[in-house]
Amino acid sequence: MKFQIENFVADIKGFLHDDMSDEEFFNFCQQNPDLKLERDHNKQIYVMAPTGFYTGSYSADINGELYIWNKKSKAGKVFDSSTGFTLPDGAVFSPDTAWISNAKMSLLTEEEKTKFAPVCPDFIVELKSKSDNLKQLKNKMLQWIENGASLAWLINPENKMVSIYRADNSVEIIQGFTNKLSGENVLPGFELDLQILQ
Repeated sequence: MKFQIENFVADIKGFLHDDMSDEEFFNFCQQNPDLKLERDHNKQIYVMAPTGFYTGSYSADINGELYIWNKKSKAGKVFDSSTGFTLPDGAVFSPDTAWISNAKMSLLTEEEKTKFAPVCPDFIVELKSKSDNLKQLKNKMLQWIENGASLAWLINPENKMVSIYRADNSVEIIQGFTNKLSGENVLPGFELDLQILQ
């Protein structure tokens, strides 16, 4: 089975060449909607596994809480895990949850909004699932910050740990899901009670 998967990934990557433009990559993703693909700043392609039961449920809960806050504040837009963003360094990532302020939204053209918009969200959440490599996820979190995210949460349900990444390059570790996370000055008034993930 592993051999078949490796062959499948190799076949897919045969279509995805290193000099593929953003437009070509977007079109390939649209033509293959059953695949969830990401691309790093070196144009290395990653085929993402579907999320499991718990991860999907946690993601929905977090998106729901953020949506409720945003509906009241009207401060920006909330995006789910299906949304791809083209970052300044050329990477195309799809976080589990993302939020973009109205100020950043106003800089995008209508045409850009129809594709993997060239913008880094102000706030993102990545949920570690069992299939994720923790080291790779931590590197990805640093890339989010380097590309312009102001606040990023890496939530690891397995060990009930949250790593909070901030624009000043600091990383704070929160242990235990009895805590509440603050949206700080990025999402004023937003709180996520981690108990909803228990």
